[in-house]
Amino acid sequence: MEAKQMTDVRVTKLLEKMTLDEKIDQLMQLAAFFYDGASSDGEITGPMEDLGISKQTIHNSGSVLGGSGAKEVISIQKEHLKTNRLGIPLLIMADIIHGFKTIFPVPLAIGSSWDVRLAEKSAEIAALEASVAGVHVTFAPMVDLVRDPRWGRVMETTGEDPFLNGEFAKAFVRGFQGENVTNDTNRVAACVKHFAAYGAPEGGRDYNTVNMSERDLRENYLPAYKAALDAGAQMVMTAFNTVDGIPASGNEKLMRELLRDEWGFDGVVISDWGAIKEMIPHGIAADESEAAKKGLKAGVDIEMMTSTYVKNLQTLVEQGGISEELINESVRRILQLKEKLGLFENPYRGANEQLEEELVFSEEHRQIACELATKSSVLLKNKHVLPLDREQKVALIGPFAHNGDVLGPWSWAGSRENAVKVDEGIKTKIDPVNLIVAQGCDIDTGTEEQVAKAVQAASTADVIVLALGERSEMSGEAGCRADIRLPQVQLDLIKEMKKLTKPIAIVLFNGRPLDLHGVLDQADAVLEAWYPGSEAGTAIADLLYGDVNPSGKLPMSFPYSVGQVPVYYNHYNTGRPDINKSPAERYVSKYLDIPNEPLLPFGFGLSYTTFQYSDTKISSDTLTSDSEITISTHITNTGNVAGEEVVQLYVRDMVGEVVRPIKELKGYEKVHLNPGEKKEVTFILTEEQLRYFHADLSFTSDPGKFTVFVGPNSVDGAELTFELIN
Repeated sequence: MEAKQMTDVRVTKLLEKMTLDEKIDQLMQLAAFFYDGASSDGEITGPMEDLGISKQTIHNSGSVLGGSGAKEVISIQKEHLKTNRLGIPLLIMADIIHGFKTIFPVPLAIGSSWDVRLAEKSAEIAALEASVAGVHVTFAPMVDLVRDPRWGRVMETTGEDPFLNGEFAKAFVRGFQGENVTNDTNRVAACVKHFAAYGAPEGGRDYNTVNMSERDLRENYLPAYKAALDAGAQMVMTAFNTVDGIPASGNEKLMRELLRDEWGFDGVVISDWGAIKEMIPHGIAADESEAAKKGLKAGVDIEMMTSTYVKNLQTLVEQGGISEELINESVRRILQLKEKLGLFENPYRGANEQLEEELVFSEEHRQIACELATKSSVLLKNKHVLPLDREQKVALIGPFAHNGDVLGPWSWAGSRENAVKVDEGIKTKIDPVNLIVAQGCDIDTGTEEQVAKAVQAASTADVIVLALGERSEMSGEAGCRADIRLPQVQLDLIKEMKKLTKPIAIVLFNGRPLDLHGVLDQADAVLEAWYPGSEAGTAIADLLYGDVNPSGKLPMSFPYSVGQVPVYYNHYNTGRPDINKSPAERYVSKYLDIPNEPLLPFGFGLSYTTFQYSDTKISSDTLTSDSEITISTHITNTGNVAGEEVVQLYVRDMVGEVVRPIKELKGYEKVHLNPGEKKEVTFILTEEQLRYFHADLSFTSDPGKFTVFVGPNSVDGAELTFELIN
């Protein structure tokens, strides 16, 4: 408490010395190349004119977007302190999403690991590499719940479930910030994003409208943000989308009433790139002045890469449109974060060229990246093809056979050249004479000559491994797709390989759940690798040859067809559910041409061994508000190799005040079992875990009957019942 009071006193004294111009300029974030000392040789006159800002504004500004390493960051900060009247240091922020130089699997893949320990470790390593390179704040974690795989940024989330997303949100924040980001210069401040509901745009189209009830927002979309903030995230980034008809960056109800007043968040809020000015095309601001006014009144402290604040706030104050105290609030929060990170005492904080050279992309970090990549891959099908025999002659075919585009979006500091390619990984496992490599086609184009070479290569092999997928630009921000199948040229390549009547294993590299028709039905084995990161080839080879047993489970449902989307496991029932699954039955909630169910359900994933569940029990058939019940099951490895299984607990509230999901994930445990080994897994369930938002937005439970499901995924498992009694 004493330290906080001292900080507040120092910040107050500094704030009293600042002119209104200096305060307003603190609210602007600019890219690194704008600053003296930047390594970029680009001419900034044009961008300055476009933004309508002066060199003095840059000298007064408060934070930097980007920076290419310790040398540049130190240079920028040093030059800035020469020109800033009060010696206020810059905050250096960057998108460190799933690694800095050492690139880990994309977050959707990390979600597939169901391993929060490794997720936290990946964020810790990313923070270490980023901090020695001079970064103070990372724009992560992104915790937007998503149910539509057409949306490009699905790769940046951990899936469709609020509970699982919340667990990963906390893990990432712990990893980035450590126990005390103030004292640990090897950590960075976390900025949770995008607040709120960015993952639910209509049509799966980026930046598009979001429209949902407040009850749905609170029950499904807000919990992961709250979990990140409860874990100590220092910043929040606004979303591009509307929430109840108002863009998030100008939404006072969302940003002031909910985030600050109800949740008590007193940290820094930053807009996403240009989001304040985008209130004009959204249609809630007539001009930049009105956009600036609405952004500041909503509590957005930093405007990223547009200049509506800088150009309009002073006039708004002079004309009485806003009070200077609003500006003071935002500046105070920014200065408090700089003080918390120790920048006034050490403006260069963790930046260290020597440590950067030693630690970044180190062998130790790469080993963790490889481990997480193996645990993030999901075995979707296997008909006695995998693991491969080291004596087999393998034809490795496809556009990802030798391709460094395995890092995925938001890996700007990573190196595709240094990423381990699939063929390079396989060559470490077998005699190189037993590996034949052919491209077969490009990502979305191909030639007859490429196919002919692939057929020739495959015709002499014992087994065909097809490395297929999306280029990284086909997902990520603005990477939305209406057709979420593999490109047709790759589906045609599968057909050509199928004609050879040899065993086929497909490895997929992609940033979203795909429509796998033409893949799952044609192959003997399918391994979903997502974008595995820097150690892709090593991890894939470990999995293909059984040195590591796949253990990943899907954090999102894979649709049977894009026409089902959004499709997710925890949906509501209807008054006419399709219980009988009869083609002849018409007047129920169903499609005439496809099933209601996804092709692959949430929580699904196979192994090279088999697991048997038995003796699933519940400790009591009743639960009260001051008691708890225990659900237990025994799981046995009935196969020949050691493996990990994710035991999952789901609950259904059979009758609620409002319609309840058919299942909700309430717990899980990852269990390692040797061949023949048996373990008991136990879950504890309390009344608190059964609460939900009612029609009046009260957060309570309902007495009545509940069903419990325990099993390997959201579809299969034993069922038990109990009753909640008030």
